[in-house]
Amino acid sequence: MRETAHMAWRRSKANYLRESEPKIWEKVHKYLLLSGYLTYKLVGEYVDSKASQVGYIPFDYKRKEWIRNSRHFKWRLFGVEKDKLPRLVEPTAILGYITKKASDETGLKEGLPVIAAGADKQCETLAMGCFSPETANISLGTTATIQTTTEKYIEPLPFMPSYPSIIPGKYNPEIGVFRGYWLISWFKKEIAQHEVKEAEKLGISPETLLNQRLRSVPAGSEGLMLQPTWTAGLDKPFSRGAIIGFSDKHTRIHIYRAIIEGINYALIEGLENIEEKTKVKVKRIGLSGGGSNSDEIAQITADMFGVPTYKVQTNETAALGAAIAGFVGLNVYKSVEEAIKHMVHTTKEFYPNYETHQIYKEYYKEVYNKTWKTLEHLYKKLGTIVKRTNQVTRS
Repeated sequence: MRETAHMAWRRSKANYLRESEPKIWEKVHKYLLLSGYLTYKLVGEYVDSKASQVGYIPFDYKRKEWIRNSRHFKWRLFGVEKDKLPRLVEPTAILGYITKKASDETGLKEGLPVIAAGADKQCETLAMGCFSPETANISLGTTATIQTTTEKYIEPLPFMPSYPSIIPGKYNPEIGVFRGYWLISWFKKEIAQHEVKEAEKLGISPETLLNQRLRSVPAGSEGLMLQPTWTAGLDKPFSRGAIIGFSDKHTRIHIYRAIIEGINYALIEGLENIEEKTKVKVKRIGLSGGGSNSDEIAQITADMFGVPTYKVQTNETAALGAAIAGFVGLNVYKSVEEAIKHMVHTTKEFYPNYETHQIYKEYYKEVYNKTWKTLEHLYKKLGTIVKRTNQVTRS
């Protein structure tokens, strides 16, 4: 995991400041995630939710606190001193109260309590009613993730933690595709200008038009397959993206469908890692995020995973999950479970087609699963050449 550790070290903003902006780092009083910074601006205290600690920080995800051992490697890996970090509270607890200054600047009522919720994906998983490892939430957002809920702390991949759940005493193991549905934006900008202009004339969104045309391409995109690692993951730090299997029959819409299928293949791979650790098979999947607006994508996902998928009353489930935490914190509901019963409503369900699932299963096992191992050494060589030629170009 040396390459992974080195990537994490590079991605730490504290390490960047230490090396590139040492005079600024000398003046740093507190080092906060965005959630902690916004909380500070609202309540005037350096405090944050335990379920918001998702980042390159020395956090003990199993015990849900800052790492006690001052000699632990994560203090060196992320470059932050403990006295620079905020106080942490449990989800649904009160973080503080709106200050007069914050009230004057925002219009929020002075003295209004601010309730701890969690990171966006934890809020989404909560709002989808995922209480156990038998139900998973797929977030079809800029970063595509699959996350479930467990009572036991597990690491889906070595050194990749389960995050603290907003549900007391539970964890949310997660696997993500960094450039998930960002790839749709990339596709529209770089390839699908024709559909973008046509959609504008029709008065609909480009995604609506593209999703309608998904039906014209069969499952498996007639052999076109995409590996969606446009940005390398922590478990494959030197990976690159790939599209393989082109023939003269393929069109832009084949590429579009291959993007959606490729993201799902990566999430299936992630789910297998989670199921291997929990020893529990997922039986149902909730869909949230922008991509979940599409019924076509929801059905493709059901077919690929081979289990029913469902949607709730909004695709903005991060906001819904935060609202659930707020109502529990205000004692409107006695528990998260009670709040979900009243606030979450399944609106649509999609059931897998068995024959289509078998097609996807063969593509996944016989091709996608072998893509990384086949291309691994080529990705490494590409990275070495690009790095060397970039240095030459700069000089």
